Amino acid sequence: MSRMKQKYNDIVPALQEECGIQNPMQTPKLEKIVISVGAGEEGKDTKLIQNMTDTISLIAGQKAIVVNAKKSVAGFKAREGAPSGIKVTLRGANMYNFFDKLVSIALPRVKDFRGLPRKGFDGRGNYNFGLQEQLMFPEVDYDSIIKTHGMNITIVTSVEDDKQAFTLLEKLGMPFMRGRTNG
Repeated sequence: MSRMKQKYNDIVPALQEECGIQNPMQTPKLEKIVISVGAGEEGKDTKLIQNMTDTISLIAGQKAIVVNAKKSVAGFKAREGAPSGIKVTLRGANMYNFFDKLVSIALPRVKDFRGLPRKGFDGRGNYNFGLQEQLMFPEVDYDSIIKTHGMNITIVTSVEDDKQAFTLLEKLGMPFMRGRTNG
């Protein structure tokens, strides 16, 4: 069992008490983590797309897939079937391992890091935030990177309430900025 899964099992009673939940099956939990990267202008360069896919796969510990455009949009110079991004969906052990690595290793390595914004919740218990570059992860070899890129990380929880989702993430060690909470 991963370290973060064990930590979750340890905080379940406190979560139930704080959220006022009697049924243990209703306790907030992580369902999945989605890491996505928009290709943008780089979508035309297959070597760069492959490098980005390899980097995200290395970070996630699971094979990332290339997402193709569903239809052409002239304003964005996007052609139907052309690569428009990269994504990977993590569940189970991979999800907990990535979350542990993100919270304990990667985020503390961000320069001038003051915490993640509290307003990244979407109203349905999911949290979104972006990272400017991939070099904060220890697996990434600086010399193998063709171009630095950011990524969007979505953490999907089992609850529909932002306040309960915030409590879950905070107890799991997510470093939020100090200040007012949502909800």
